[in-house]
Parts: sequence; C-alpha cells; structure tokens
Amino acid sequence: MKKTYNIEVDCANCANLMEDATKKTEGVASATVNFMTQKMIVEFEEGQDPKKVMKNVLKACKKVESDCEIEL
Repeated sequence: MKKTYNIEVDCANCANLMEDATKKTEGVASATVNFMTQKMIVEFEEGQDPKKVMKNVLKACKKVESDCEIEL
C-alpha cells in the first residue's frame, strides 16, 4: 500500500536525509521525500499498519530536523 503525506521540510538536503531515515524504518518498503512539493510518498510492507509505522517514521525524521511535521 502506498500513501502520500504532506511534510514540512526546510531544505533539499534534509529531505534526502529524511528519505533515508524513512527507508530504514521497520514496515517501510520504499519512500520518497520531495522538497519542492513538500510531499512524502511511503510504500508500506505487506500487513503493516500505516498509522503505527508513520509514528516511527515521524520519530526518525525528527532526529534529522527536530521541527519536522508530517500530516498524518
């Protein structure tokens, strides 16, 4: 399952770091963060609860940029 989220990210480099952090999160099959559109596309592994996984994604992204917001 793929879902698109609105994300606040301050620079392209941070977007790349958040994309890498998201890809490493358990339950995520793939992820793309687009700085220009302020969107995050996440594909979840089979059988994963997107809400639960996204809480962990948000934690990982806050390690990159502490004021990061993802519209869940």
